[in-house]
Amino acid sequence: MVINLYLIFLFTNLFISDDLIIKECENYFFQKNRNLPSSFICIEIKNQKLYFIEEKKITDIYSISSSEKGIGNKAGSNKTPIGIHRIKSKIGDNVPINSRFIGRKLTGEIVDVISDTSKVDLDIISTRIMWLSGEEYGVNKGNGIDSYERYIYIHGTNEEGRIGLPSSHGCVRMKNKDVIDLYRKVEVGTLVLIK
Repeated sequence: MVINLYLIFLFTNLFISDDLIIKECENYFFQKNRNLPSSFICIEIKNQKLYFIEEKKITDIYSISSSEKGIGNKAGSNKTPIGIHRIKSKIGDNVPINSRFIGRKLTGEIVDVISDTSKVDLDIISTRIMWLSGEEYGVNKGNGIDSYERYIYIHGTNEEGRIGLPSSHGCVRMKNKDVIDLYRKVEVGTLVLIK
């Protein structure tokens, strides 16, 4: 079953063009009466990809994992919220790769990375954290639906073998090397569109 899901995601990825991704993002920002930022992150739930876009060009593509429970904004749902977000803070400057965080604090532990599709009970956060704040009242900002208060992050994970499959508890997971790469490229304030 897991292999079949993976093949479906892989097949879906083959037919999404860069121009289509950028056009969909532009349309979303336009519908919200916002200009397309010169650089931003676009996270596509349907194909489990994160795109870093600069000057209307995709410069980097990373595989991710969004929530295994789907999309949603309610506190306690463990679902990934959609809409426009902003990186509110970055945590983990210069910490060793695979370092574990609990409550955004380093534990001193280096996690063992799992490269197959096995799951562990804990939702381990590793290497870097980009903490997201919702920008849309009633969608991802406000009482009971606030992405920042829900602790929604882009972060590294020990379950690297599950990247590309919906597996998180609401956050956006990345491979540890990839999250370091992205972390270097973005600043606090960078907009993130999750759709």
